[in-house]
Amino acid sequence: MKNILYKAMPLILSVFLLCAILPVNVFASFEITGTCRVEVAGGSAGTVKTLDYSYANNTYLSLRDVAMVLKDTDKSFSVEITNNSVSLTPGSDYIPVGVENAPWESEENPDISLRRNEFEVNGQKVSYYTMIMELSSGDYDCFMMTMDMAMLLDVNVTISDAGSLQIHTQEPFRVSPSALEQSGYFYGVNSVLAGDATTGELYYQYQADMPYPIASTSKLMTCLLTMDAIAAGQITLEETVTVSDAVEMLASSSDGVIPLEAGAQITVQELLLGLLLPSSNECALCLAESIAGSEEAFVRMMNQKAQELGLSQAVFFNCHGLPSYTQEPVSSKRQNRMSAQDMFRLSSYLLQVYPQVTDITFLKDAKLESLDFEVKNSNPLLHNLSGVTGLKTGTTNKAGACLVTSLAADDGTMEHDLIVVVFGTEDSMERGRVSGLMARYARQSFYEGMEATAPGGAGQTAKGLPTHAEAAVECIVRSAKYEKRAEY
Repeated sequence: MKNILYKAMPLILSVFLLCAILPVNVFASFEITGTCRVEVAGGSAGTVKTLDYSYANNTYLSLRDVAMVLKDTDKSFSVEITNNSVSLTPGSDYIPVGVENAPWESEENPDISLRRNEFEVNGQKVSYYTMIMELSSGDYDCFMMTMDMAMLLDVNVTISDAGSLQIHTQEPFRVSPSALEQSGYFYGVNSVLAGDATTGELYYQYQADMPYPIASTSKLMTCLLTMDAIAAGQITLEETVTVSDAVEMLASSSDGVIPLEAGAQITVQELLLGLLLPSSNECALCLAESIAGSEEAFVRMMNQKAQELGLSQAVFFNCHGLPSYTQEPVSSKRQNRMSAQDMFRLSSYLLQVYPQVTDITFLKDAKLESLDFEVKNSNPLLHNLSGVTGLKTGTTNKAGACLVTSLAADDGTMEHDLIVVVFGTEDSMERGRVSGLMARYARQSFYEGMEATAPGGAGQTAKGLPTHAEAAVECIVRSAKYEKRAEY
């Protein structure tokens, strides 16, 4: 049965490969209006208004129109929409406002923007990019990408022979990386990898052995060396650190995140919060100076650690991932680099030896008491997918938008950490979307098995995955903890 499903994946996922069926207008330079027919498999149907954002086939569907089509099904939902917020409640009856499933009232293209509007599902914040517009009736409608809507509602969507969208309310959302790769979905991405950090098994790889700039995901190595220093008794989480002039200079630059001033006192714990949640470059530098005396010495430690862990494609020039310039008259602009395979190994090692790191990376926000300063986690999947525990975002012009995601899973005997690495997407919106798809595939592979014909080395075990006595002990301890919880 699974083989049949996997063979059907290219058809089942065709809607995601095309984003949506072709709307009435074919070419778009801004928000172009259109319509498509949406059917519930074996049930109701209706005309759904669409907007193509900037490009043809980059299609967003009317949330109100879809709500009417799904009314009286087991995937029904109610929705309240204002000029900048959406509140959706699955399982509730939708109350029509009188504008649903009708053609556009005007042929003029609306002037609205795609942005991260406030969005709640069952009162919990989620993170999706949407377009909200006011209708002539005074009500508001929200337009959402087909794939995001399918993930949110956990349904499969296909394109029928007649060219209409079909929503399969009885089938959960599924992901086929092989179908996505064949369609060219990953052409706009540098690297993709999904695997099980606990066993080293790789579920899917795309250009995962090639080194690329990694931006602020570099901070995972900075975090690892900080945890090593704590384990060695060199520093403690409660220890206060004095902010240097160099740290203040970085904090006051355009790349600054947290207003650290020279002479101020801040704890190592707070520096880790700043490092991992809002991706503070100045917190990375402060930790580097505290541990090694200077950033230069710390960078040598980073590259030495990379060699010890067998990260053959890794090279570090600084502790935070920003572009690094040489001192020559014709300065070279360098960036930390690594392959997705190396990042998987680094993240696996970090989670195995210091699993407590997720006590920080799973937080959506925190307060730095020393500064009376609030910080927020830049990882969107913490809001969109249950079980996400971290790990780190990163963005520069050269690196693109990157995200390393960790998810908790269990096999009935012990807990596992699943990892998804995505390097080099066009922007943070695509970073969240690609990572969300692959995180769901990682979980799908863990519980149901991988695609029968998955390309890119799926089914292999990561070669050179670091081993460590502490990691082996931690594996046993985690298994014991799981069994203990199962007794209650």
